[in-house]
Amino acid sequence: MSERLLVLVRHGQSEWNLKNLFTGWKDPDLTELGVKEATEAGRKLKAQGLVFDVAYTSVLLRAQHTLDLILGELGQKGLPTTKNLALNERDYGDLSGLNKDDARKKWGEEQVLIWRRSYDVPPPGGESLKDTLARTLPYYVQEILPGVLNGKRTLVAAHGNSLRALIMVLEKLSPEGILKRELATGVPIIYRLNADSTVASKLDLAG
Repeated sequence: MSERLLVLVRHGQSEWNLKNLFTGWKDPDLTELGVKEATEAGRKLKAQGLVFDVAYTSVLLRAQHTLDLILGELGQKGLPTTKNLALNERDYGDLSGLNKDDARKKWGEEQVLIWRRSYDVPPPGGESLKDTLARTLPYYVQEILPGVLNGKRTLVAAHGNSLRALIMVLEKLSPEGILKRELATGVPIIYRLNADSTVASKLDLAG
């Protein structure tokens, strides 16, 4: 049995990250910095001696571009890749496209903080983190995890909140715990799993 390898990477900085806009399901590309972050993520994985059998990403450009750059660094451009909206970022609904400071002026600091940092309170027309987990987790359990447990070395390039849903389960975090977890752009997190899908080891390639 080969190792049960799962690597999660949040996309590099996007144009809307830079502008401090709520992005959600909107589809901006990476900034110049985001391209560098994704390329560096590939270099870090290569330095670890990692190669992959399969990759997953969302249907959004910033995650796909990040994955392409990582695979380019790894020399694995032709890797079988599945794109699915289950891995999309949390949908911010009516907040999407708004500057975060403008949103605070419109709805108030406290209300925007609740929408951003509560587990189960969605913004108008959008998703809470609980809603995001409800679509991301079944996809992980049904489509991604079985391959990992069968020895397929798996790379997932997605978004802060869809990856939080996976990390919550992998690391057995509470709703409060996962809300405090910050995911840096373009930083790979390497998990090796036991046969029962629990985490045997974890390595965060920050820095």
